[in-house]
Amino acid sequence: MKIGRNDMCPCGSGRKFKRCCMGKTRAAGSIAAPAPPAKLSLGSEIDKIQQAAEAREAKLREFGVFVLFSTEPGDAWLLEVSGGDAVQVAAQAERLAVEVDENPETIAINWTHTFAIRDKKFETKAYKDKSVVVYDNYPAHAIAAAVARIKRRISPDLLDTLHLEE
Repeated sequence: MKIGRNDMCPCGSGRKFKRCCMGKTRAAGSIAAPAPPAKLSLGSEIDKIQQAAEAREAKLREFGVFVLFSTEPGDAWLLEVSGGDAVQVAAQAERLAVEVDENPETIAINWTHTFAIRDKKFETKAYKDKSVVVYDNYPAHAIAAAVARIKRRISPDLLDTLHLEE
């Protein structure tokens, strides 16, 4: 498999190949693709973002059609781009239980909210009681940019098939 310099690095770092392992493979005298990455899972990505929230680190990660982010106050969310669904995975530096059923063919998540970026602010709407919360201190611009990148990478037809209603 040929890896383009602007493709995501197969090592799983979340960075582009040119900024990650491309230099390492050339330095070693090989232009072959790096070894296949360890098995990636949404569960491990959730764990990483929860760790960042516990450490009160602001981070944002993209994983397939998902955006995960944490904030300095210790909140963290998992967002699904195709359906606009969201679930909070950490609050005030404490992990929250997240129902994720992951297998090689599907990922099923018990979504609790929808999300949107409105007036440059992150907004959620709860499925349970339809309550809306606007977060002024969340990285709305970075989240919107990540959503746009994912939507550019994945065709609209494929995005439509990724989100299945129950």
